Amino acid sequence: MSMTTARGDEGMWVFNNLPLETLKARYGFTPPPGWAEHLRSSAVRFNNGGSGSFVSADGLVMTNHHVGADTLAKLSTSDKDFYKTGFYAKTRDEEAKAPDLELNVLVAIEDVTTRVNAGVAPGMDDAASAAARRKASAEIEKESTQKSGLRSDVVTLYQGGRYHLYTYKKYTDVRLVFAPEFDIAFFGGDPDNFEYPRYDLDVCFFRAYENDKPARIEHHLKWSPDGAKVGELVFVAGHPGRTNRLNTMASVEYLRDIGFPALLDWLFAKEAFLLEYGKKGDEAFRQAKEELFSIQNSRKARVGGLDGLKNSTFMAGKREAEQELRARVAADPAKKDAYGAAWDRVAEAQQVAARIAQSNQFLERGRGLDSTLYHIARDLVRLAAEKAKPNADRLKEYRESALESLELELFSEAPIYLEFEQAKFAFGLAYWKKVAPDSPIVARILSGRTPEQAAAELVGKSKLADVATRRKLAEGGLAAIEASDDPMIKLALAVDPEARAIRKVREDQVEGVEAANYALIAKALFEELGDKVYPDATFTLRLAFGAVKGFTVDGKAIPPFTTIGGAFEHEKAHGAQPPYVLPKSWHEAKASGALKLETPLNFVSTADIIGGNSGSPVVNKDNEVVGLIFDGNIQSLVLDFGYEDAVARAVSVDSRGIVETLRSVYHADDLLKELTAR
Repeated sequence: MSMTTARGDEGMWVFNNLPLETLKARYGFTPPPGWAEHLRSSAVRFNNGGSGSFVSADGLVMTNHHVGADTLAKLSTSDKDFYKTGFYAKTRDEEAKAPDLELNVLVAIEDVTTRVNAGVAPGMDDAASAAARRKASAEIEKESTQKSGLRSDVVTLYQGGRYHLYTYKKYTDVRLVFAPEFDIAFFGGDPDNFEYPRYDLDVCFFRAYENDKPARIEHHLKWSPDGAKVGELVFVAGHPGRTNRLNTMASVEYLRDIGFPALLDWLFAKEAFLLEYGKKGDEAFRQAKEELFSIQNSRKARVGGLDGLKNSTFMAGKREAEQELRARVAADPAKKDAYGAAWDRVAEAQQVAARIAQSNQFLERGRGLDSTLYHIARDLVRLAAEKAKPNADRLKEYRESALESLELELFSEAPIYLEFEQAKFAFGLAYWKKVAPDSPIVARILSGRTPEQAAAELVGKSKLADVATRRKLAEGGLAAIEASDDPMIKLALAVDPEARAIRKVREDQVEGVEAANYALIAKALFEELGDKVYPDATFTLRLAFGAVKGFTVDGKAIPPFTTIGGAFEHEKAHGAQPPYVLPKSWHEAKASGALKLETPLNFVSTADIIGGNSGSPVVNKDNEVVGLIFDGNIQSLVLDFGYEDAVARAVSVDSRGIVETLRSVYHADDLLKELTAR
């Protein structure tokens, strides 16, 4: 287990516990007063799982193209495919409103560990303790939201060792400003994904609005006129999704032996289905493309992560660290009595996780009921049931503090393509039946029908694609839901008791046990190391740091920077065949002589990042933008489980490449002026 003090540039640090001593000792840098607050307040979280930053006083937000791709797909039509052609609003009136995008900006962090644990009475088992903590968290969130009007989330840190209240200002009127063509945003496609050198302009700009006007932003990042230099200290402020560095060996071995293999089997199957569906024609390909990219990205990431877990040297290091800590605990009678059984209890929880894994994934998480319409139906069914309960007794996603965000997505005007939804639903049922041929739930859902027949009836006859229908059902509450003849509502009602039962087992016997016992392990570590231990990622704002630095693989030195000219060379080296085809706009800019080919386009650094950091700003010591995180190299995929800086690198779009292409390729003069205003 790698619950250790940070090494080198390791760490995804919470903003109320930054590694100031390390920065001073390693880089001679002490952030001046207000530096961290400014960076924290400039950082933005996207509700679809990415990061971003404010880069102008008028609400301009920078992120990745692949973070904005979901919105691009939802704004596109068969006649206007912004995903393919790109988008640029030359005036504010032309900025296109995203149908269901929410941005969060962290306002404050408060340690509420004592309050969360206050309801845990002596002698409570792990399940009861977990229930008490959930109830306390709900009460804290409700109180905070009512008092501040802000989104309020109680966040579990150190797997239960600490609980912090994060409050966020929300922006729900978000409009698209600029996106390049997909072919340059994801140049090299799946073959180059998680590789380096890279040549991608993976950038997208949105604007946050309030009261139908561009939001006035006090804290926004200024643009560096010079970009980054080799060896320079840089910082990344973003929202890494999830790491498992603090997990016990039993938990990591569960992922290696059960969790990841099962996930990968499904990802490969889903990828094959989407590729085949896209062959039906240009419109079918357009509808499936965004989901295909997401699946391919997850598949490649999990292959890399699993390879890391199969690395005997890496696993031996984690095992040794865990054994050393357990030995120190065992050597102290008081610590042994307090913490000694924690590792075994976590191991027992993994056995339960393994037993319910299939039902949890395919039923509760909906992998076997793969349609937007089903997930809408399930939300409507649960929303009606949960709103009838006291807030503290509700499932987390239906608490009052979360309802506004839930309803933004539930009543989204984003298009739903019924033929695609029907095909996905049939695929999900067929795959579920394949891996669980004796499942009584699958048999009940099919009721003698083939997956295709069931999908035709359940998806084809549902009316939930209509937003007005969804609103009417939500407003009608439980009575309207129970009286509904919509086949998807009926399905959600029919399977919900079993889905809830699986969820309860997981919450009580897996998550509850893990939270209680990881908290004990965390206490053992805190007694030795104090706040020198950083928590695993939780899709909350973190600060990472590192140096702009190349790496060596198989004796070959990989330089830290690539250039715009290198993109044309990369295209030529691959015969200008997909996915190595640069957009026509780029070739025109090159032919005109306007495009400066020597301009840096991408670079790498040792900053500690993972999925969720996509779209994070990379800044220098003056808090000026020098880059934009969009990927890690293939060697970085093990970072979910432990830090490595010999060859693992964070990959960024260079700020100079963004400026040069906005100027010389896209002639986005007004955007460029706003972006670089000092």
